[in-house]
Amino acid sequence: MPLHAGPLLDRIKQQILERRESMGKGAAEESMEDPDGTAVSDSRLKVLRDVAYGSDPKQKMDIYLPEAASGTAAPVIFMVHGGGWRTGDKRHSNVVDNKANRWLAKGFVFISVNNRLLPDADPLDQVRDVARALASAQSKAQGWGADPKQFVLMGHSAGAHLIALLSSSSIYGPQAGAQPWLGSVLLDSAALDVAPIMKERHFKLYDPAFGTDPDFWKAASPYQQLQASAKPMLAVCSTRREDSCAQAKAFSAHATSLGVRVQVSGHDLSHGEINKELGTAGAYTQAVEQFMGGLSPVVAAVLAR
Repeated sequence: MPLHAGPLLDRIKQQILERRESMGKGAAEESMEDPDGTAVSDSRLKVLRDVAYGSDPKQKMDIYLPEAASGTAAPVIFMVHGGGWRTGDKRHSNVVDNKANRWLAKGFVFISVNNRLLPDADPLDQVRDVARALASAQSKAQGWGADPKQFVLMGHSAGAHLIALLSSSSIYGPQAGAQPWLGSVLLDSAALDVAPIMKERHFKLYDPAFGTDPDFWKAASPYQQLQASAKPMLAVCSTRREDSCAQAKAFSAHATSLGVRVQVSGHDLSHGEINKELGTAGAYTQAVEQFMGGLSPVVAAVLAR
């Protein structure tokens, strides 16, 4: 006998949700970022550690430089970690290792960013931090042998939400003094449209991030803030998750209606693997690099090395 909508189905859904939540942070992968807390080794990388872009201890970024200068200004990958807007760190191996290994060898500069977190800073404060970090990195780029006009933004999980919000809105970048960037890669965010999440049953980690005010949900929603002037985006999603690809596809459809290019790239990888495996050889990394190469001839040439 098929199970139809009704009290029984509602109770089953609630029991599943409560069981997942009772498992703690591990149940809601959106809150996970390198659970072992492993920091990337510096021994094989040339890195400028803890470059400040503000006065708060969290407002720092690490700048990974290619070993050999090519003689031309390098393009930049600007990465924001995840962790449910509450945890995570720019040095975690899942954030840096495979990405830096691949793209430094080709001649990119790779920047990994920290920002203030909950409970000290809500997602709107956090996106302002990311915009400020971007502006600071662009202003210093030439001193690192990089091109301030050749930035590709990237974020995973909560970091993908922040990059999506920065990329969708016409407010945060200009307010911080950031220059236009080429495009953005969103690694498995399930929070591209906040209001529908908060109106239905949801993981508890969303409550401290987005609260109960519908106006805040709208302000923090990349879907609601998307402007026709937005740069291209690639929304990578895990096909193993319930909401990630659905949100990505809805966001892409909305973008198309505004004349904005948002590609969706679904992969049979877990939420954590979407982060960790990027940079390893295979179809997933190729798909991301195909998008990146289409943003700029400079990026395409560096990827071809």
